[in-house]
Amino acid sequence: MFIFDISQPLTLVLMLAATILLVFLAQEIKKSGVAAIPLIAYLGVLIIHVAQLTTLSEEFRFMAETLSRCVMIDFVFILISFFSYLWVDDIEAKEKNKKSYNNSLDWFWKKV
Repeated sequence: MFIFDISQPLTLVLMLAATILLVFLAQEIKKSGVAAIPLIAYLGVLIIHVAQLTTLSEEFRFMAETLSRCVMIDFVFILISFFSYLWVDDIEAKEKNKKSYNNSLDWFWKKV
């Protein structure tokens, strides 16, 4: 059974670097759609990891701990990319003088 093990340190660093680069690109071109790419990708990876964890056969039970760790890491990356998306969406809304998707974090963005 193949598992995309994102709990390895090198994989974590590469995923974090790719996320930061995509968020920086989205912030520079002021397009929130670019910041949504990692969010959608991490949601897909989370679905895959949960599906693998729930359909794990008895012969692969030793992989349950690794899959559980991957699910936790998926949630952290989803949180990071979601806040990044909201931040870039706020930047795009200010640039185009339109209403942001969600203004509930205005107090936070003013401090950043």
